[in-house]
Amino acid sequence: MSKQRNRYEPKSNMSRIDPFAIDFSALRTLVLVHDTGSFSAVATRLDVNQSTVSYTIERLRKAFQDPLFVRQGSGIAATDRCREIVVEVREMIGSFEALTVPRAFDPAKASGTISLSCNYYERLVLLPDLLKVLRREAPGLHLNIHQAFGSGGQQLKQGDSDFLMGPIRFNDAGLFKRRLLNDHYVCIMDRHNPLAEKQLEIETYVSANHAIVTYGGNWKSQFLLELEEQGRSINQVLGVPSPADLGRILKGTDLIATLPSRMAAPLDQEMVIRPSPVPAPFEIDLVWTSRTHHSPMHSWIRQELAKIAAGIPDVSKIGE
Repeated sequence: MSKQRNRYEPKSNMSRIDPFAIDFSALRTLVLVHDTGSFSAVATRLDVNQSTVSYTIERLRKAFQDPLFVRQGSGIAATDRCREIVVEVREMIGSFEALTVPRAFDPAKASGTISLSCNYYERLVLLPDLLKVLRREAPGLHLNIHQAFGSGGQQLKQGDSDFLMGPIRFNDAGLFKRRLLNDHYVCIMDRHNPLAEKQLEIETYVSANHAIVTYGGNWKSQFLLELEEQGRSINQVLGVPSPADLGRILKGTDLIATLPSRMAAPLDQEMVIRPSPVPAPFEIDLVWTSRTHHSPMHSWIRQELAKIAAGIPDVSKIGE
């Protein structure tokens, strides 16, 4: 029985088309299919028929003389050659988009939408001041916030977000990064908690009754990762998906919670804040791609975020 040809494999007589006949729209389609792993998802995003996406990819196969995508289970996977092409194409598209942006930028006259992927920490610590700056200096700019968790990098690469802000744990090629803040973890508890007057040693800490922020299972805090590396398990009594209202939740109980110090600081009037035996220092970075790197509007946003971060008080003494 002859082997059935995979419809994502190139035909032996594949005729080549002139690579210079390929436009940026086709290259953008290639990058989107690579990032989403789905022809139909790209068709929906671009508001075209799936056959249009298929036709575009077929033309690209002929231009690059490579199948680009092959069947893998119920989905598709990029070939090695496709991945190499996408790295270069992503840079090309970003550089081209940068050329189309006017160099003069007046915040007061600017209009448009800035999309930013981040999580609870950044929304609490940085976004309020950014919003104040935008309303004061650039009222025509709108801010659209995406929940990052584990998909922030994908949102950034696919162009759904202009910026990704948070404790970034990847360093992919083609990304730009700027350090905004350094922070660490502290413990919070009710003032009448028996542990409130004690210095927490590691054994006392892990055996205490904990309320753990699970972030819906989409993110694991750095202090938990460090405890796992030490072979220790924490005594979780309560799991909550968000740090919101933790002060009210812990009040009147013997539970303690471990939070970034800047998250805990606003609770100092109702809670006791103590140093954690697992401070797990971490950094908050701002990340962007070449798509917005040369944009005056996005450059202005980056500068304003850096100013806001520089003006945030030091946290080294919180909880001491």
